[in-house]
Amino acid sequence: MKRIVMFAAALFVLAALPALGDEGGEKPGQTTFRAPVDADGVQRVELVGGDYFFRPNRIIVRVNVPVELRVRKETVLVPHDLVVNAPEAGIDFKIDLEREPAVIRFTPTKAGSYPMYCDKKLLFFPSHREKGMEGVIEVVE
Repeated sequence: MKRIVMFAAALFVLAALPALGDEGGEKPGQTTFRAPVDADGVQRVELVGGDYFFRPNRIIVRVNVPVELRVRKETVLVPHDLVVNAPEAGIDFKIDLEREPAVIRFTPTKAGSYPMYCDKKLLFFPSHREKGMEGVIEVVE
C-alpha cells in the first residue's frame, strides 16, 4: 500500500511540473528571425525552448546556404526536444534540449515550409506540441 501511495504522489508531482512554467518567463507570441548570411557564408540562428514555446518560432533561411542552429532550453526540470523531419529538404534531426547550448548544422536543399516541434509527452497528458511548442523553418530562394 505504501508503494502505491508513493507512486501516486510521484505521478502528481510530475503532472504538476509543467504548470510551474519558465521560472518567471512568459510565453511569447509569434517571433520571426530571418537569418543573415555571415561573412563565412553560414546562416546562424539561436533558438530557445521553454514551457511550451520556441523563440523564435518562425525561422527564415536561404536554400543551399549552410545553417548553424544553436539550441538550448530555459527550463530546468521539464524535458524538451527539437524535431524537424524533412529529409527531402536536407533538414532532419531530433535533439534533446539542454541548458547548455548544442549546435545543429544542416544545409537546406529545397524551398518550403517545414514544421519544428517538441514531441515530449507525459503519460496521458497532451504532448508539448499539442500545447503549442511548435514552429516552422521557412526555406526561401
